[in-house]
Amino acid sequence: MKIKKINYERYHLKLKQPYTIAYETIGFSVNYILQIETDELFTGLGCASPDLEVTGETDEQVEFAIQNTIIPFLLGKNPLNYIRLLHELKPLLPHQSSALAMVDMALFDLFAKKSQVPLYKFLGGYRKSIHTSITIGILPLKETIEQIVDFRKNGFTIMKLKGGMNLAEYIEKVIRINELFPDLILRFDANQGYSLAEALSFFDQTKHVGIQIFEQPTKIEYSYKLGEITKNIAIPVMADESLKSLTDAFHLAKNGLIDMINIKLMKVGGILEAKHINSVAKSAQIEVMVGCLDECALGISAGLHFALSRPNVEYADLDGHLEFENDPFKDLFQLKKGVLRPNNQPGLGLASL
Repeated sequence: MKIKKINYERYHLKLKQPYTIAYETIGFSVNYILQIETDELFTGLGCASPDLEVTGETDEQVEFAIQNTIIPFLLGKNPLNYIRLLHELKPLLPHQSSALAMVDMALFDLFAKKSQVPLYKFLGGYRKSIHTSITIGILPLKETIEQIVDFRKNGFTIMKLKGGMNLAEYIEKVIRINELFPDLILRFDANQGYSLAEALSFFDQTKHVGIQIFEQPTKIEYSYKLGEITKNIAIPVMADESLKSLTDAFHLAKNGLIDMINIKLMKVGGILEAKHINSVAKSAQIEVMVGCLDECALGISAGLHFALSRPNVEYADLDGHLEFENDPFKDLFQLKKGVLRPNNQPGLGLASL
């Protein structure tokens, strides 16, 4: 079997409403969809969602890589040699993890379609569904509460609150949200916004709230600070921006710096690398969440299938597609009352572009 044809599409996806996190405001996302086709007429689809802060890429760099590196490299190759292909492609795409993830997804999608099973079953098929949180960006308290009310009407029971800016304001906000919605499962993502002292103060003043997860409180340059926070607070501390590779996972685990990791296929380079990182976490008894960037439903589907295949992935934050006005991909999975279920079609759930 050989790859005989490759094409791609570029999608400019506009958010219904821009949202703000600690270091940027986002109003749109550019996604690329790669389609590979073999001489046996099997197809595979993959998604890239470049983010300069997280993946180190611009959308122009990804398109250049598709045209000048990925397509020439893959044409004529046997996709079943996927480990060699990804191993040889990785150094050709330095600091381009979402471009590599796109190729990885397309290969795994193709294999599952050839096997005529959904990708999560091809990968191991541990569970059939998973709860996801939904994210609320940095907003005034009144608008935050309005969003919580709307999300609860749509069945969401887990919400991730973005913060990392004004410490006193967010302590007050978290306490008020808990007073209004005491049954709400709340996760808090500081996106590197706090100092060590601020992170410890945040926990001390909100510990009665029972926040489920405290995500990336400090900057990635100071991983030891994550360790200090982990040792001194009683809720799980999760690494997100600090985890972009297998080497990062080993460093965090070996030094006991965190309780949890957030695996995003776009930032680690795809499913193959995610499996390796997950194994490190499992061996170190570190809990795992599968998250996402601003990805269309095809990218979210890949994260979902990976999450469903691993026994120790018990948390998901796969909501990146919900705020797009013009997501071209529909019905790849069901989202009902905050629970994600794949459509059980072969691969990622979409036959072709």
